[in-house]
Amino acid sequence: MLALTVDPLPPLAAFNVAGEVFVTSNICTHNIAMLTDGYFEGNIVECPMHGGCFNVKTGEATEFPCEEPLKTYPVAIDGEDVLVEIED
Repeated sequence: MLALTVDPLPPLAAFNVAGEVFVTSNICTHNIAMLTDGYFEGNIVECPMHGGCFNVKTGEATEFPCEEPLKTYPVAIDGEDVLVEIED
């Protein structure tokens, strides 16, 4: 997993799941914590603050106390570049 900083966007996180890249918000929806400071295995990231979990492919909250899903972003690969689609 990799924290991404792109001004003026909020913090983002990139995850490699079996060779496929997924990008989500890097801030836990339960409490303000950077998910890239947590634990990542398979397609699940665990928040370092309270242990809540999210599926990085879908953004779904999978473990209490997290209930609100993460924002996810469409991704395209162009050679070595990862392109993230951001809403206007």
